Amino acid sequence: MLWILLTPADINYNESTWVLKMTAVKIVLIVLGAMLGWQVLVRLIRRLHHAPAPAFIGRGLDSDLRRWMQPADKIIERSGIKPGMTVMDLGCGSGAFTLSVAQAVGEQGRVYAVDIQPAMLRQLERKLARPENESIRNIELTQASAGALPFPDASFDLVYMVTVLQEIPDKGQALREITRVLRPGGLLAVSEFLPDPDYPRRSTTIKIGERHGFILDAALGNLWNYTVRFRKP
Repeated sequence: MLWILLTPADINYNESTWVLKMTAVKIVLIVLGAMLGWQVLVRLIRRLHHAPAPAFIGRGLDSDLRRWMQPADKIIERSGIKPGMTVMDLGCGSGAFTLSVAQAVGEQGRVYAVDIQPAMLRQLERKLARPENESIRNIELTQASAGALPFPDASFDLVYMVTVLQEIPDKGQALREITRVLRPGGLLAVSEFLPDPDYPRRSTTIKIGERHGFILDAALGNLWNYTVRFRKP
């Protein structure tokens, strides 16, 4: 009965709308399929060749798109970063979150940006040299391996890593070093991001931390973007 009441114009409109909807669905499926294929390919490559993210992708890692998908304020809040803290940005790369954390800890706090790759640190250094960042003076750049941190015992309130832990070949040694440089009761925050080729499940991250003596403090976020926060006993 409804079909009889519809005018030809109505029918044509409905058909056009249907075609547009189906086209949109196809585009979404193609994009999702491409993303899935890319993830599978990259993960296979990472299994065969395990190394830190190359320095030439530093600009992409430190992009507005990346911070939109993985907001700095969420990293700061979930990690437990507070004003006045002495914080290590371990595996800082080109500094996607370093400046935001420096502002969060304030003038009384300090951020040590640590990365194994000098080229990444040079990108962060150039970023800090820009006129708009000249007021940020509480960041110190350090080239070092996570397994041999050049800092005294019990010198940090908090260490955070963003899509870094899974890139470290000897996680046990790195976590022992983090334990050493953290003050009693200090925090370790591990954030992961689904598009990252080394993305682990939240339960995997929790097991790694607890296996190496950390106490689970909080597990926040969702499948797309989560932070697991541990406390040193």
